[in-house]
Amino acid sequence: MSTNKTYKIIISGGGTGGHVFPAIAIANGLREVLSSVEILFVGAKGKLEMTKVPEAGYEIIGLNISGFQRSLSIQNLLFPFKLIISLIRSFIIIARFKPDVAIGVGGYASGPLLFAAAKKGVPTVLQEQNSYPGITNKMLAKHAQKICVAYDGLNNFFESNKIVKTGNPVRKEISYGAMDQIAAKEYFGFERDRSLILVIGGSLGARTLNESMFNGLDKIKDESLQLLWQCGKLYFDEFDGKLNKEKYTNVQLTKFITEMDKAYAAADLIISRAGALSISELCLIGKPVILVPSPNVAEDHQTKNAMALVENNAAMMVSDADARENLVIDAIKLIRNKNKMTELGNNIKAMAFPDATEQIVAEIINIIKR
Repeated sequence: MSTNKTYKIIISGGGTGGHVFPAIAIANGLREVLSSVEILFVGAKGKLEMTKVPEAGYEIIGLNISGFQRSLSIQNLLFPFKLIISLIRSFIIIARFKPDVAIGVGGYASGPLLFAAAKKGVPTVLQEQNSYPGITNKMLAKHAQKICVAYDGLNNFFESNKIVKTGNPVRKEISYGAMDQIAAKEYFGFERDRSLILVIGGSLGARTLNESMFNGLDKIKDESLQLLWQCGKLYFDEFDGKLNKEKYTNVQLTKFITEMDKAYAAADLIISRAGALSISELCLIGKPVILVPSPNVAEDHQTKNAMALVENNAAMMVSDADARENLVIDAIKLIRNKNKMTELGNNIKAMAFPDATEQIVAEIINIIKR
């Protein structure tokens, strides 16, 4: 592309890591391809993007916008006013920045910003991470030039001619290979010859996963299994206080795992929630997985994400309601079944999109060229 012009791109959305980290991956991908580019993020004040985006080296503007609650609350009374103010602010941002394209990754802030962009004639691209789209992307779809998706069946919600199946962008360190499994186990202080279960419930943690693992500690020990247990910052003090470390020397409890590439490499079996970003990473890793979808998400989209894998014999699923009783038992049965472990690992690997970021960037550049 021409080196004389500086391309101006707005990326909007966020709220959770599942929206924020793909957005940053797209921005990094655009920087690699375009010789001269100016990228501005627009997020929601007080949300994750307001810290993570500046840490990644990008400017961000925060809108005072929040979601519509499903129960009666003072937030719902304020919602129309916040929406109007955010729309006015979005029109001002578009007029001042003059973007060549606006990209929406889902989340509160992408609604007013992409609506304003479309009304001002700025081409828009949506990135839908889930197998069941959020309300914001459903509303914005009619204005979008392209919608980048990770699952089949989205033509039930979007116009087929706009859909491009790209997969979800994931962190570079996950994409580009991991260390040897034995070295990874030793890095975390585990024995190389014993199977390791990795449990990940997001940065905040998941009570169901934590209580399920705690209830099953004796079974895990009796089976001579090892456990790398990321319990999340909300639950660390509680479970760290309850864990008998002298008895369960096979267990490593941690608040947060920074080097996830090494954790994935060390694992023989992974237990995880079913957020879109987690699933995209798990597909790239290609190891057997048990998914426990969170029931506390809009439209129960985590169950739909998980079922897309289960129906392809690429993962097992345990419902949140059954996890405390069945999760550890099912994990032990699976680890005993080496053929099933291999089959699940091969099938989930076949669903990976290793070039998702590059494909999305290519779609964005095609639109800019036009």
